[in-house]
Amino acid sequence: MAYYQQAMVIQTRGKDFHLITREVEGIVAKSGIEMGLCTIFVRHTSASLIIQENADPDVLRDLSSFLAKLVPEDSRLYIHTTEGPDDMPAHIRSALTKTSEQIPIARGRLLLGTWQGIYLWEHRQRSHQREVIIHINGE
Repeated sequence: MAYYQQAMVIQTRGKDFHLITREVEGIVAKSGIEMGLCTIFVRHTSASLIIQENADPDVLRDLSSFLAKLVPEDSRLYIHTTEGPDDMPAHIRSALTKTSEQIPIARGRLLLGTWQGIYLWEHRQRSHQREVIIHINGE
């Protein structure tokens, strides 16, 4: 069994989705692993990872709108408010989504579906530098 690990830094533009599929695919290719598993992990508590449709941008807009209604940015609702009105909602949104994803690898490629893309979902209003770890194991 072989292992490969690489960190990736993403400069976000504030609350938004950042498509990272190509970067992850490049790291998988660089690993030389033909069959195995790719684990992606974001090292932050106010951003998350999702695998979602990458063809119709309305899907991402609807996800964002739904989560904004579910977890409003209203500092009257939270105790933890020292970092601004978007901080605690960002932590909750991250807890409700995921900080890691696992994707099988076959023939040296991610086995994503036709319309699936990997996104870093920034939950804070302002820009942040986010670190994502890509860990690959297999043969």
